[in-house]
Amino acid sequence: MNRSTALALLALVALTALRLLAAFWLPLAPDEAYYWVWGRALAPGYYDHPPMVALWIAAGTGLLGDTSLGIRLLAPLGVALASVLLARAGDALFPQRRPGIWAAALMNATLLFGAGSVLITPDTPLLVFWCAALWAVARLHATQDGRWWFAFGALAGCALLSKYTAVLLGGGVVLWLLLEPRARHWLRDWRLWAGGVLAFLVFAPVIYWNAAHDWVSFAKQGGRAGRVGAASAVRYLGELVGGQAGLATPIIFLLCILGTAAACRWWVARRDAAAGLLVTLIVPAALLFLWQATGSRVQGNWPAILYPPACLAAAACLGPRWARWRKPGIVLGLVLTLLVLAQAAFAPIPLPRRNDPTLARLGGWAEFTAQVEKARREQGAVFVAAEEYGLASELALHLPPGVRVVALGDRWDLFDLPAPTAWQPGILVRSTRRGEGPPLWPAARETGELARSRKGIEAERYRLYSVSVPSDGPPMALLPPRR
Repeated sequence: MNRSTALALLALVALTALRLLAAFWLPLAPDEAYYWVWGRALAPGYYDHPPMVALWIAAGTGLLGDTSLGIRLLAPLGVALASVLLARAGDALFPQRRPGIWAAALMNATLLFGAGSVLITPDTPLLVFWCAALWAVARLHATQDGRWWFAFGALAGCALLSKYTAVLLGGGVVLWLLLEPRARHWLRDWRLWAGGVLAFLVFAPVIYWNAAHDWVSFAKQGGRAGRVGAASAVRYLGELVGGQAGLATPIIFLLCILGTAAACRWWVARRDAAAGLLVTLIVPAALLFLWQATGSRVQGNWPAILYPPACLAAAACLGPRWARWRKPGIVLGLVLTLLVLAQAAFAPIPLPRRNDPTLARLGGWAEFTAQVEKARREQGAVFVAAEEYGLASELALHLPPGVRVVALGDRWDLFDLPAPTAWQPGILVRSTRRGEGPPLWPAARETGELARSRKGIEAERYRLYSVSVPSDGPPMALLPPRR
C-alpha cells in the first residue's frame, strides 16, 4: 500500500466516523421513520419501493435497537464500502491513470453522498450496490474473466431490490455490450446470460409481491411523468438542473458534466471501451431524467445514480486544465457538508422553515411528541392517530412504547399489521399544511393545536382532534411500538 492510498483510507475512516456520529446525533426524518416501520414489518415489497432498505434497518436495529444510530447504521458503513469499490473500479478501468481515489473523493464531497449518507433511504443501498456492480463490470473488463458476470448479476439484483431506478444500471450495461465492439463478444458467452438470470432471481420476490397486490408498486413508480404546460416544463427543468448543481456542489457538478463530455470524446475518437461504459451509464439516464422533467417534478435524489460513473469520468478523462479544480471542488463540498450537518444538529443560524430543509424535516420531533403525549393523557385517549405516513411513523418511534399509534390510508392495507380495536378513544394529529378540509377520520372533533419547533423557530403546526375507532371506516393499522 503506497502513501497516497494509506492517506485516502485514513481520510475515509475519519469521514465515516463523522457520519456515524451525525447518524447518532441527528433526529430521524419522517421518511426514515416510515422505513423503520418497514423494518418492523418485513415483506418482499412495499407500496413505495422494494425491501432492501427495510432489511438494512432491521439489521441495524437488531444490533443497536430502535435508535437513530441503529436505524442508520448501515448507511455510513455502506457508503464507505462503496467508496472503496468505486476507487478500485476506476483503477481497473483506467490502469494507466489510476483515477480511483480522486473519483471516490469527488463522490464523497457531494452533498448527496456527504450529508445524504448520514440518512437511511432506499437511495443508500441502491448507490452502494450500484458502485459494487460497477466494480464487478470493471473487473470483468480488466480481466476478461466471464465469471465476473455472476457477481455483476447478483449485485445488480440487489440494486433492483433497493430501488427500481436500478433498471438503468442493467440497461446501461446492455447498451454498452451492443455498441462497444470489444465488449460485443460477451453476448455469445453463457455466463452473461446466467448473470442476467441470477439478477432476475434475486429480484423475483418483488415481482411475486407485486403480482399478489395488483402490481401497485410498479404502477406507482411507473407513472411518474405527466403532461404539463410549457411554463411548468421550463420550471421543472430549471429546478432539476439547479437542484443538482446544489446537491452535487457547483464545482463537482461542472466537473461531472465536463468529464462526461470528455468520456464521450474518448469513446468516439480513441475507441476507449472503458470510457464507453461510463457514457452508457450516464447519458441515457440523464436524458431520461431531463425528459421526465418536461412532464413532472424530478426529486433531487433521483439522479444520484449518475454521480458514481460521472465522478469516474471527471477523475479519469479530464486534462490538466480542469483536473486542477478537483481539490477546490472537494474542499468546497466537504465544507458545505459540514455546514449542513452543523445546521441540522445545532441550528446555529436561525433560518425560517422555507430556507432551512433541516428544520422542516428534522427539527423538534422529540419535543413535539412529548406535547402530543401530554395532550393524550389529558384527554384520556388510548391511542394517537395520523393521516400522513411520515407523521404516524414519527409518532410511533417517539411516543412511549405503551402508547399505540394508528395510521390511516390505503397504503396500510398492504402491510401485515393489526387493525385497532373498534370504539377505542384516541386523538388525531393533523398538519395544518393539509388545508382546511375535514380529516379522513369520521366524526373527528377539533380540540386544540400544537406547534413543532426548534429553538423557538416554528417548523410546522398541527391540529388535534378527538376521535374513536369506527366499526367501519377508512383503512387503519396499528404501527409497531418502539422497542
